[in-house]
Amino acid sequence: MTLAEQLGNIGSEYERAHRFREQGDDSRFRSASDRFLELLDLTLADPRWRGRRLRELARVRETACEELFSPERTEKTLHRYFFSFALSARRER
Repeated sequence: MTLAEQLGNIGSEYERAHRFREQGDDSRFRSASDRFLELLDLTLADPRWRGRRLRELARVRETACEELFSPERTEKTLHRYFFSFALSARRER
């Protein structure tokens, strides 16, 4: 998969986790957030994404974890970030 496809899929799980958090559905939130982190960690481990890309992906993970797991944070600052990759992946097809 291309980086855009990977980040589009990761973004889908990010959105699901936020939605379940807002709904107060703890078990579905945990499932979506676990899947989000799993996909992002697999992308981080991919040797194709070294250097600047790796640093950016690590920063995305840090920011997303702050948003998803901090009780006082409710905004979705990475929504546009992930959405742009989903659009790019769709155009690549």
